[in-house]
Amino acid sequence: MIPKDIYLDNGASTKVDEKVLKEMLPYFTKHYGNASSAHSFGYEAHQALDKARKVIAKSINADFEEIVFTSGGTESNNAIIKGIAFANKDKGNHIITSKVEHKCIVKACEWLETQGFKITYLDVDEEGFVNPEDLEKAITDKTILFSVIHANNEVGTIQDLEALGKVCKKHKVYFHSDACQSYTKVEIDVNKQNLDLLTINSHKINGPKGVGAMYVKQGTKITPLLHGGEHEFKKRAGTENIPGIIGFASALKHGPTKKEIEKMSELRDKLIEGIIKIEATKLNGPKGEKRLCNNVNISFAGIEGEAIGGYLDQKFICSSTGSACSEALLEPSHVLMAIGLSHEAANGSLRLTLSKYTTEEDINKTLETIPKVVKKLRKISPFGKVMDYVFRKNN
Repeated sequence: MIPKDIYLDNGASTKVDEKVLKEMLPYFTKHYGNASSAHSFGYEAHQALDKARKVIAKSINADFEEIVFTSGGTESNNAIIKGIAFANKDKGNHIITSKVEHKCIVKACEWLETQGFKITYLDVDEEGFVNPEDLEKAITDKTILFSVIHANNEVGTIQDLEALGKVCKKHKVYFHSDACQSYTKVEIDVNKQNLDLLTINSHKINGPKGVGAMYVKQGTKITPLLHGGEHEFKKRAGTENIPGIIGFASALKHGPTKKEIEKMSELRDKLIEGIIKIEATKLNGPKGEKRLCNNVNISFAGIEGEAIGGYLDQKFICSSTGSACSEALLEPSHVLMAIGLSHEAANGSLRLTLSKYTTEEDINKTLETIPKVVKKLRKISPFGKVMDYVFRKNN
């Protein structure tokens, strides 16, 4: 009998809820019209599009016409960062972000630097938080935008958007947040948090891949990334992905519930408490309510996170690592380095992310397996004792 797979990589993508899939299917084969077409099939698709837009708008306390559908988080982030930059370059060429952003924000900002824009990357504390005072000090008369990730995709840090938003509003700087990880798990109110722009997507909330949205507050000056037809209030050209958008709204409708979020938090804490009992381990990021309900990130001295993930995969446990392998060179996570980890500790990190489908049995099996894997890897690692010393010295 093949063991049941334990999927703990929900920060990367989630299983599509069966109820969501059921609602999507008719829009592939029965209601397959183009929402811009002037006939009954097109009208039917347009009605479905409007209904979904209302659902998404209501979830963040936005207006109907402030929701613009895209292909996902990466497109939304690029469209916002670049769109604000070029639409407002008459005012200034300065953008502020943090050192713990998702790669698509980092790369977009790096590209803008080649186009004459100046980027300030704010430091964070050892738990990954941006200090509102640091933001205020960084703002100049040329600053046009501040962008910060709401809940960090690696270490789960939940930023205080309300406090950061007040600073932006005070200085009349556009405020954007990438909320792909936090959406549905943490309260978002674009008015209360003074947000001008927001990024959300579907496949992190048990919806389909390839669909997301950006909130663009009315009156915000932004240049479209894509040009063509006059779709999405002239802010994003291209035929709308109706089945995907239906799935996005459906995923929102079907959870997670407050009870499911509480359960994820309980299982998260159980997983953290169990793993840090292992000698020479360190939790990366904050504890409790300041941490995303489904995120666990631990550094293990003496071994590579990728090695742990590989062995866990053999035991039918899916995880991810806090480091990235590029062109055969092991590069530490920029997020983990930004919160002060050493190169060795960053490369020895493992990320485990839960969903509403994660069970206590899954967590128990994982806690039974990880200590054995760590013990085995430390025993065979020629760098085990050396790295253990470095870990203890730096952490």
